[in-house]
Amino acid sequence: MKPIIVIPTKREIIMGELVQFVTRLHQATSRAYIDRMVDDKVHCMLKAKEYETDYWDGDRRYGYGGYRYIPGRWKPVAESLINHFSLTEHSSVLDVGCGKAFLLYEMKQLLPSIKIAGFDISEHGLSQSREEIRDNLFHHKAQNSYPYKENAFDLVISLGCLHNLRVFELEIALKEIERVGKQGYIMVESYRNEKEQFNLQCWALTCESFFDAEAWVWLYQHLGYNGDYEFIYFE
Repeated sequence: MKPIIVIPTKREIIMGELVQFVTRLHQATSRAYIDRMVDDKVHCMLKAKEYETDYWDGDRRYGYGGYRYIPGRWKPVAESLINHFSLTEHSSVLDVGCGKAFLLYEMKQLLPSIKIAGFDISEHGLSQSREEIRDNLFHHKAQNSYPYKENAFDLVISLGCLHNLRVFELEIALKEIERVGKQGYIMVESYRNEKEQFNLQCWALTCESFFDAEAWVWLYQHLGYNGDYEFIYFE
């Protein structure tokens, strides 16, 4: 009797694609790296890690310094995701660490019948989302099991969230994203050289996983994430 040979699927053996959906938006913002580093940074980090009002809409030293909805700001990113992943009115998308979910809102504007869901650790962030989609959002941690079946979504995305997890938490999140999504896209903060590493360390308030791009790719492969990915750098 001949042995049965199981051939892995393409999704199981090939790493996803390096993409650039958010980079241009990220580069449009100027940052005073040294000023943040010397501004009582431990206090600011502790306040930021509450992920509530001060982080989103308080002083810039604690985070975003006022994260407001600007019509069309996230539209190019939404269009890129829709086109790249061939999303339609019949598709479904989950946003892990959605914050105020402005990206999901823009996707809903482009595809009114698309099924969306998102969760975040921040009660304030969720409360400040667009009212039209608020019922699709809920409070949950990225490092906890997700309340969905396998392949429940056509696409699972996570932008600027997973670098805030420790490695053992990151393992859970990546495996859950892979489990519940048919396709994936993750964006995290990273660096390619010592200057970008220094700038990131100056600027980051909530980051727990500081890895260069090659290390992130190794982690994705090692932990079984096969989706697409993007890095934003602090140049």
